[in-house]
Amino acid sequence: MLISFSGAQSTGKSTLLKLCQDMIPEWNYIPEITRLVKREYDLPINEGGNDITQMMITGEHLRNAYTKRDNPTIIDRCSLDGLVYTHWLCDHGNVSMGAYNHARWTFDNTINKYDLIVYTQPEDVPVDNDGERSVNVEFRNQIIELFESYMASIPPTKLLRVTGSVKERMTFMMLQFELMGLNTMFNRDLHPYKNKL
Repeated sequence: MLISFSGAQSTGKSTLLKLCQDMIPEWNYIPEITRLVKREYDLPINEGGNDITQMMITGEHLRNAYTKRDNPTIIDRCSLDGLVYTHWLCDHGNVSMGAYNHARWTFDNTINKYDLIVYTQPEDVPVDNDGERSVNVEFRNQIIELFESYMASIPPTKLLRVTGSVKERMTFMMLQFELMGLNTMFNRDLHPYKNKL
């Protein structure tokens, strides 16, 4: 079972991933590749991304989608995210059509590997400056528009939009996981919202 947290920057994906790690520690968790690319390879990200940045990121999405794992796995971003950001960068002259075609090919050849894409709705989360993500609101809004465009091609059964507070998002997600037949017998006593779930 492969689940992705996807969406524009500063929409709560990493927060949900960390909470899931606390609640269901036996699952596999894969952090976001974009920041790793910046830290380990000193490559530009966000609006400054280039061909090498996007090829590395989309290559990692491809690997994540095809790696076999025994337990359910949650990843912070997937090939949908890679395609959206590469599309924006291509439109703005930062990456070549070749990089875009690679991102599109990766998306087309991995979308069926994801059992669920959890899209974090942006309206409930303000842009937060963590020193790495972009705080450019216009850039974020354009990324959101691209997400909406590409999500139209994803079967509704594979897409879960979460909105509201962190508590509401977690509750909705856990209910969806249970409907999918996943074992979510997490330790409620350790969870900060144990009285709400």
